[in-house]
Amino acid sequence: MCGFMSVCGNDLSFATFCASFVPLAYRGPDATKYVTLEDGIIGFHRLAIMGLSEKGMQPMKYRENYCICNGEIYNYQSLVKQKLNNMKLNSGSDCEVLLPLYEQYHTKMFDMLDGEFAMVLYIKESNEWIAARDPMGIRPMFYGYQTSNGRIAFASEAKALQSFCNHVYPFPVGSYYKNGEFYCFHDCAKVSQFQVNHDVESLCSGIRNRLENAVIKRLHSDAPIGFLLSGGLDSSLVCSIAARHTKQPIKTFAIGMDKDAIDLSYARDVASFIGSEHYEFLMTKDEVLNIIPEVVYHLETFDITTIRAAVGMYLLCKKISEVSNVKVLFSGEISDELFGYKYTDFAPDKEAFQKESEKRIRELFQYDVLRADRCIAAHSMEARVPFSDKELIAYVMSIDPELKRNHYGIGKYLLRHAFTDEDLPQHIRLREKAAFSDAVGHSMVDDIKAFANQYYDDVTFKQKQAQYIHARPFTKEALYYRELFEAFYPNQSHWISGFWMPNAAWPNCNVNDPSARVLKNYGNSGH
Repeated sequence: MCGFMSVCGNDLSFATFCASFVPLAYRGPDATKYVTLEDGIIGFHRLAIMGLSEKGMQPMKYRENYCICNGEIYNYQSLVKQKLNNMKLNSGSDCEVLLPLYEQYHTKMFDMLDGEFAMVLYIKESNEWIAARDPMGIRPMFYGYQTSNGRIAFASEAKALQSFCNHVYPFPVGSYYKNGEFYCFHDCAKVSQFQVNHDVESLCSGIRNRLENAVIKRLHSDAPIGFLLSGGLDSSLVCSIAARHTKQPIKTFAIGMDKDAIDLSYARDVASFIGSEHYEFLMTKDEVLNIIPEVVYHLETFDITTIRAAVGMYLLCKKISEVSNVKVLFSGEISDELFGYKYTDFAPDKEAFQKESEKRIRELFQYDVLRADRCIAAHSMEARVPFSDKELIAYVMSIDPELKRNHYGIGKYLLRHAFTDEDLPQHIRLREKAAFSDAVGHSMVDDIKAFANQYYDDVTFKQKQAQYIHARPFTKEALYYRELFEAFYPNQSHWISGFWMPNAAWPNCNVNDPSARVLKNYGNSGH
């Protein structure tokens, strides 16, 4: 998880550039480098993951062109062989292929890349700035227009831009910027043709093979790797696959509340089953309440679901950074958007299910994907998210949505059925879905709600609630998050489309809390 910033033009002083970029130093504590160009400035904070020598440092130069990229390009070796005529790489860094690729293939190269990336290129001959972001938005990037000259600037996080740009915006996912325009090069959610005449067994085999490949390709790292393990289906599958494809026991990490942790026992069972080197941590009510402002600052959001889920993840990553040398963390996000949530059990038909899945996939960079990046990067580590794999997403999205609906008595059946008791214990593989913010212990959310209810009386809540037009807070908890957000990032709520909530138009889904606990089909989830 590196951090970068670039500005077009020479109006911004070097001192202002540096001062604005310093707050992102936690994304790359290993080294920092600045380059002043004829038409701007670029800066890079490095977290060394691939090619640990100084040769892998950025900004990278090829001929007279420059590149900064926060990314992992998993197919860089095949690109060298198939697209670059076995060009010799000098740095060991996967990002070294980017400028030579652009020289030959221009913007067509972006869809050739298999990986997660946010990058900015400066092409001297044409005096062009080009930027691009991966299709799921796993790596963050923002842009804004400078107040001094109206020209564009880019950065890994919005906080770096807000001091010299009037408004800051998230860079669109699966898109590139060139000559003042944004172009989509890959829409993960778009399905050109659904698979037909495929039986469930062959579909599940396809899911299994693609998820395994997604995990295996992400195991390549020159820095130590760890795994977030909640004991739920998604993270447990990632850990199980990784454990079978590594020579040494993997390191797994779990967290829960000190008095009613639900996940910890399940995570312990998975760790024992796969033989991992397992660490578990407890968090207290005071830790939770005290960390919330810091979490909002790093997340750059006011969304209820994202912040709730981030609290446990943020504290877990903090503790991991204190007790280990891990620099890369695997996480299980994006499975629900592909295979279904608890609330998608109420989808009225397969078309509605598919439309909801497409919506969530396209918006996820504002929610779970954002949370994973910021919680991990805030503690100078890199997130790897196997369920974000392009091939896996394309395959699952093209499955007849009727087969993904819950006709089986348990959600996400295809994913569960793709694996066996040899991969995970049955009570884990068939465990009901529980949101992370609930499964760390129901007391966590209850404590936050109680704090917010004491923080605002009813009159104050209504008065302050009325101040907001976009994404108006509808609970005292939501108002608390929004006020923290506005204190850090005033008048920038457009970064987030709105609150992540179940589809209120569906039966049983018009609820006033994002937790699955309020749904009638919650049942034994989390127990």
